[in-house]
Amino acid sequence: MAETLYIPENASRKEVYDSIIPQIEGLLSGETDEIANLSNFVAALKEAFDFFWVGFYIKRENQLVLGPFQGPIACTRINFDKGVCGFTYRTKETVIVPNVDEFPGHIACSSASKSEIVLPVFDKNGEVLMVLDVDSDKLDDFSEVDKEGLEQLVKILEKTF
Repeated sequence: MAETLYIPENASRKEVYDSIIPQIEGLLSGETDEIANLSNFVAALKEAFDFFWVGFYIKRENQLVLGPFQGPIACTRINFDKGVCGFTYRTKETVIVPNVDEFPGHIACSSASKSEIVLPVFDKNGEVLMVLDVDSDKLDDFSEVDKEGLEQLVKILEKTF
């Protein structure tokens, strides 16, 4: 198991994704504990990109419940019909929000959060098991590069369930 990530200096986001994708795949391979994998996954993303907040909300009965994360304290429970995480859960699609103040029903867990990307994570039956929530303290901080890179990483994570 790798204990450190190699993150290229002065690289574009795409180059960082290209570098960390195989490293995260190696980090998760062979580990069967879900919490360990989710924890290392968010720690690697936080280390690679220094996102303001990165973590999981896991489906528990009729809500999304806070899972492993890196960053300031967060909302503990989110209803399926609330916020960007609930929207992603319902639509089963990645959502990029350039300005959270313009997203109807946005849940402000932190006033420092300015933009967000949320991705669904599927189980083997194609049902949403959880969502990956990544927040930035900068407006319009996420692009198609992040969508593509994070979706590749989520597919690697899904293989561990």
